[in-house]
Amino acid sequence: MSDAADQRPDADVDSERDPDVVVLRKKIHGLPSERYAEALRERLPDREVAFAATPEQERELVARAPVVTGHYLAPERIAEAENLDYFACIYAGTGHLPMEEFESRGVAVTNASGVHGPNIAEHAIGAMLAFARDFPRAFRRKERREWRSFPTHELMDSTVAVVGLGAIGQATVERLDAFGVHTVGVRHSPEKGGPTDEVYGFDELHSAVVDADYTVLACPLTDETEGLVGDGAFQTMPTDAVLVNVARGKVVDTDALVSALRGNDIRGAALDVTDPEPLPEDHELWGFDNVLVTPHNAGHTPEYFERMADILVRNLELAEERGAFEGLENQVT
Repeated sequence: MSDAADQRPDADVDSERDPDVVVLRKKIHGLPSERYAEALRERLPDREVAFAATPEQERELVARAPVVTGHYLAPERIAEAENLDYFACIYAGTGHLPMEEFESRGVAVTNASGVHGPNIAEHAIGAMLAFARDFPRAFRRKERREWRSFPTHELMDSTVAVVGLGAIGQATVERLDAFGVHTVGVRHSPEKGGPTDEVYGFDELHSAVVDADYTVLACPLTDETEGLVGDGAFQTMPTDAVLVNVARGKVVDTDALVSALRGNDIRGAALDVTDPEPLPEDHELWGFDNVLVTPHNAGHTPEYFERMADILVRNLELAEERGAFEGLENQVT
């Protein structure tokens, strides 16, 4: 047996003390969930943090724990978890969870909103800078060993429309402040305002993008946002506009995007998400020199479990102060 196997926390199941927090097994971006358990132990030295390394351990530990954290908890596990008060989902989205079962048992549920803010914002800004300084052209010429200068742009004094002002959109706007750009935000409830210089509703998208040099999509996929950016939006955008999509592929009408690129209706696109996804090898989007494609990679960060641990610990502190798992950060039920 390997040293790694020897270190797996099988003893958690046999501990005489019931676990305070159970971490379920689920790798995120290649990061082992043992790191999550380690991060929690560092922050909660006086609490028993157990890692469920196998389905059998999950069944035994969840049945005894008041707090469980992971990507999913099956209805049968919820039914067996007599002590469960709080489930901390490690995904920003919770549509995959059996919410009715959680609600019927009075279990508080939170999501991982905000965990991705810094890294996805950096990805979006990196994409804008890549187009402003035309790094793709530099890479192509480097491959040809061709020393020849070329014209570029500046991000400064440009207009950036950020569609979606949640944690990712706000993080993007905050980082854009240093570049001296004019920002326009688009959100479901524009009356709430936001950190941008202007704010519009989704039904006012055309007003937001009409002068935008860059349009960053950072909104969730909903009935309202599916197909939000289609032929009409591309016709409204300036011909030197760049689309950056770090939201979901279906927010953009792919056929309309291909048509806009073919017709030089926009300057280019940076796509971390596509529709379809994964993007087939023979898809036309691969062939455009002015399209950057990354494989849903903007969410990758080595800090994922550290930030997730911070959220969970803050919520445990709130629950202790209030005597109940209510009004938690990122609470969805």
